Amino acid sequence: MQVAGKTILLTGGTDGIGRELAGQLKAKGATVIVTGRTPERIEAAKAAGYEVIAADLSSQAGVDAILSAVMGRAIDILINNAGLGSDHDFREAMPDLADNDRCIAANLNAPIHLITHLMPVLRARPEAMIVNVTSGLAIAPRSGGPIYCATKAGLRSYTLALRHQLRDTAIHVLEVLPPVVETKLTAGRGGKNKMPAPECAAQIVDAIETNAKEANVGMTKLLRIVESISPALARKIMINY
Repeated sequence: MQVAGKTILLTGGTDGIGRELAGQLKAKGATVIVTGRTPERIEAAKAAGYEVIAADLSSQAGVDAILSAVMGRAIDILINNAGLGSDHDFREAMPDLADNDRCIAANLNAPIHLITHLMPVLRARPEAMIVNVTSGLAIAPRSGGPIYCATKAGLRSYTLALRHQLRDTAIHVLEVLPPVVETKLTAGRGGKNKMPAPECAAQIVDAIETNAKEANVGMTKLLRIVESISPALARKIMINY
């Protein structure tokens, strides 16, 4: 899809992959509306010329804030990028269930709610796209992040079913599966093998422009090859990552 002239709603667009993605899409001529939840990052995005919606997607109030802000607007591309981590290990301590709930709300419930409410808006466009950012961990989980991995696997399953439902419409559905990317979310994990956020964003933009169905970004390409040969081996590699 040609992004020039399109209006894009990008969740989690004030930091990490989202911030890089917003910049690259804007540079190609798109109008990018971003959402964020940290005041200083919101102000920085406004200073950079973006329309910003303050919204914490770990709560229904955050979803409602976005829907209210874009009511009556024509949206061509919805990018569900915002995400929260939630690490825990029962061998070390009991999990924080409130933290788990926030992760589930932000990573799984929010994209589903936004897609559902914005579906009539997207259907009204000559061409439209839904981009769901999952993770390589949607394919094979790591033991230290069971809730995060479950949300991404759930969103992947939802995306596959959604694509099938919309196959005869003008709405294209793209799933993006990033590897470990150098962001605040992955601080302290991934060693020296993290993918730079600008490079990750560039691959996502390319997938949007070429109407790809699935973007296996960076090392996720290799994981997908391994998984296609031996799902058990892929799980063994990733479980202690």
